[in-house]
This record gives sequence, structure tokens and C-alpha cells, in this order.
Amino acid sequence: MAQRISEIMTADPITVTPQTEISEIARLMRDEDFGEVLVSEQDHLRGVVTDRDLVVRAMADDRDAHSTRAQDVCSSDVVTCSPDAEIDEAVRLMRENAVRRLPIVDGDELVGTVSIGDIALERDPNSALADVSSAQPNR
Repeated sequence: MAQRISEIMTADPITVTPQTEISEIARLMRDEDFGEVLVSEQDHLRGVVTDRDLVVRAMADDRDAHSTRAQDVCSSDVVTCSPDAEIDEAVRLMRENAVRRLPIVDGDELVGTVSIGDIALERDPNSALADVSSAQPNR
């Protein structure tokens, strides 16, 4: 059984720049079946845009999808975890901060991401959450 985040994280996560249009972010989320993209510049994490951010910070305010940028809607106060951290540390961070995904940073360099589903698949592969996490996306 894996003990460290580096053993279960997704390396090289999909990222966008702070200047990426939110219309492009929405297409990436759809095409890659992700609910979140990381905003980075030169491998340094700058923020996170979730599908909820697109709805609450853009659509609900009638913002234009082609002139609104990632930096306009992203959460910049992001909880992160080290690749050397134990999985239990990631679980604690997720619980305390009510997040489902954690960017993984080594120093200040973005190196991956881990989700609650990744942890469920590792820790309890027969759980309902693991089943949902490993299911094919709805199309």
C-alpha cells in the first residue's frame, strides 16, 4: 500500500496560464473530464479554477467567456501538499480545508495533483467512492 503522495499523485497536471480565457478552460475541463485546472506560470502555482468558479464567478455575473481570464476567476489562496507527505497528511488537509483536490508542490514548483478519488482508490478500492472515481465519464 502506498504511503506517500508521490506514489498516487497525477504528475504533470493540466495547467493554464493566468491569461487563459475561461472559454478555453471550460473546453479543457470538458475534453479532459476534469473539474479543476491549475493556474501556473513557469511551473509555479498561481491558483486553481474549478467548474464551480466558472459558474459562481463568471456565469452568474454575466462575464464574457472570451475576455474573462483565469486570473479573474481563480482561487489564489490554495492549499497544497508536498510529494513527500504521507497520504494521511493529504487526507487531513482535505478534511480541514473542505477540498477534494490538492495541488502537489515541491518547494514552489508544481509537480502534480491528488484527488479524494485517488486516495479512495488507494486506501479502499472496494468503496463506493473508489467505484465512482474509477467509472468512465458520462458523455
